[in-house]
Amino acid sequence: MNYNSASALRAFLEENGLGMRKKFGQNFLVNPGARRALIEALGAETGDAVWEIGPGLGAMTRGLLEKGLLVRAFEIDLGFARALKGIFGDDPGFALVEGDALKTWPSQPPAPFLLGNLPYNVGATLLADFVEKGLFFKRMVVTVQREVARRMAAGVGDAEYSSFSVLCASAYRVKPLMLIKGASFYPRPNVDSQGVLFELRKDASGEPFAKTLPGCFYPLTRGLFSSRRKTIRNNLTAFLSRAGKRSPLDVAAPTGEIAEGLLAKSAIDGGLRAENLRVEDFAALAKGVEDMGVLS
Repeated sequence: MNYNSASALRAFLEENGLGMRKKFGQNFLVNPGARRALIEALGAETGDAVWEIGPGLGAMTRGLLEKGLLVRAFEIDLGFARALKGIFGDDPGFALVEGDALKTWPSQPPAPFLLGNLPYNVGATLLADFVEKGLFFKRMVVTVQREVARRMAAGVGDAEYSSFSVLCASAYRVKPLMLIKGASFYPRPNVDSQGVLFELRKDASGEPFAKTLPGCFYPLTRGLFSSRRKTIRNNLTAFLSRAGKRSPLDVAAPTGEIAEGLLAKSAIDGGLRAENLRVEDFAALAKGVEDMGVLS
């Protein structure tokens, strides 16, 4: 298999009766330099276990196996899964998980590393699912649509800063890697991609920082970003109203007063907007919500 040649890949697909399915966001990375750079950025060593999301026909898989890594590949396309079993089925370092990774990953043994050329339509959803359900990797390297990469790495005050940016920063230190132009893929997408490195963020005790966050952290963060032009005070009040709960400390208090109390306790200016808050600010406010028992 010549993974560097679009014509060779096309011929393989035709010979095996396989087709590209747009709904799966399938694009093969035919640039060997980009593949090598992504694998090196992962930092995994011989014998390390790696999850690979969206292996396609196995271009990145081959590079991982040649490095002596133990690869567990998640492939949703049943035709590609058959091809992968034919290409790598005899390799003891290769394991295949067929089906939608969003549904299959919870039943799989965790690994310290993840590599993925993530489909544009589900990449952000999958990463958010990992974080919110408490699955953390030592390091991840993914390629995503450049716009998604900007959202992943955005910081306070950036135009792309969003609840998804906060989610990523709560669990990882995010670093953009190389820009990958459309010509590096087959079929050629209409947008550029970018590699992104995620390194696990830990607290002083060495535990994943995200594990220390209150259970309401992510719903609250999404609520505070729900109307970007509104102040934190207004979005917090709306969030509490939607939750339909009242603080047991003062069940008669209007929701707006409860919101003011939470802001004061967290030392956060309610006149700011969510785009002005750091991860630590969201965490302080979520801790206040948890301590006041506003949500059950």
